[in-house]
Amino acid sequence: MFSIVATETSVLTFISVPGISYRSDWTFLQLALGYIFGRMIVAQFLLPMYYKNGILSIYEVIGHKYGENIQKMASGLFLITRLFADGIRYLATAIIIHVITGWSITIAVIIIGICTLIYSITGGLKTIVWIDSFQFLIYLTGGLIVIFLILHTISIESVFNVLGYQSKLNIFNFSGNPIFSSMNFFSAFFGGAIFSLASHGTDYMMVQRCLSCKDLYSAKKALIGSGIFVFFQLGMFLFAGSLIYIYFDGVEIVKDREFTTFILEEVPIGLKGIILSGVLSAAMSTLSSSMNSLASSTVIDWLKVKSNQIVKMRIISVFWGIVLMLIALLFDEGDSAIVLIGFKIASYTYGALLLLFMLVKTNLIKNNLSVIVGFLISILSVFLLDQFGIAWTWFVFFSTTIGFAASSLVEIIFFRK
Repeated sequence: MFSIVATETSVLTFISVPGISYRSDWTFLQLALGYIFGRMIVAQFLLPMYYKNGILSIYEVIGHKYGENIQKMASGLFLITRLFADGIRYLATAIIIHVITGWSITIAVIIIGICTLIYSITGGLKTIVWIDSFQFLIYLTGGLIVIFLILHTISIESVFNVLGYQSKLNIFNFSGNPIFSSMNFFSAFFGGAIFSLASHGTDYMMVQRCLSCKDLYSAKKALIGSGIFVFFQLGMFLFAGSLIYIYFDGVEIVKDREFTTFILEEVPIGLKGIILSGVLSAAMSTLSSSMNSLASSTVIDWLKVKSNQIVKMRIISVFWGIVLMLIALLFDEGDSAIVLIGFKIASYTYGALLLLFMLVKTNLIKNNLSVIVGFLISILSVFLLDQFGIAWTWFVFFSTTIGFAASSLVEIIFFRK
């Protein structure tokens, strides 16, 4: 459970979520409520299918149904998703290290990447899961230190009085059109549930942790428990951002630098080091998991490398580590909160991945051409949704639905007699 939480949290939560509450309120928690519901669906419908098939890569399930080429298509999309989604996370890490230490972003990317690669290729998944758990505790401690430092100077009563008066404690938002507003309650909750269904049900990086559990029951506990824990964790970081807002009296700070500015200017030497280790922990837990899952998917779905070819597997891990470093250096910060950029990138492809698993689960589509057409239309539909201004929280749902409709139409017209 700790490893799942640490893997999905990344440094985006550490720096970007406090910035959201600094600039706005707590409506981000609506997404986290949806996450819990989405994981319940995964635990009930998808995890049993994975354990029943006794697979190493979840895309083998697709391969058993539609053949090796469709399996590679799913795995390929996963590889692309992880590269870009984790590239932005990697950039976020480099930014905070740059702000605190003064290192260049390039140097920060290289140092973090090399350190993570060393233990990732040495110990494999078992080491990564254990280190994730310790890193989770470290970055959680870093967030708590910030909270206690500020509460030492401001009474908790005055905190809630100020935040309540300025409407910065709002969690539920029913204003705006839910189709076009990502933080409308219906859009955020439903979108969060579908996003979590895709991310924790079809993304190998997340499911890999569940498959490492001793049995299905343990996997379900870890997955659902992670959703509950993430909700309270996000609440903690939003609270930290609100406290920093009060501490700085709401002065305007560069986007996503609110948390790092407080660390840099107000945290004493020593404690600053602990928080910095928390930042690195949040970053490296996601980065190591990404490297491992990219390598595992490549080995199992594409190259069919035998289990005793350890050197070849490690070379593949190093390759993906280098590619992730290069991707991180190509990104820029953009105008939106980095955490939302990361979610939006994943939303572009998760619908197509979820579609493939839906087709396997429902067993309604038999022909590979129908699957491929639906898959491609699902991906293309997201670009149209974005052009029409549809909120990113709906991307996964609409693209999955459109892809399923396209697959069904091709199947009915060309292959049903």
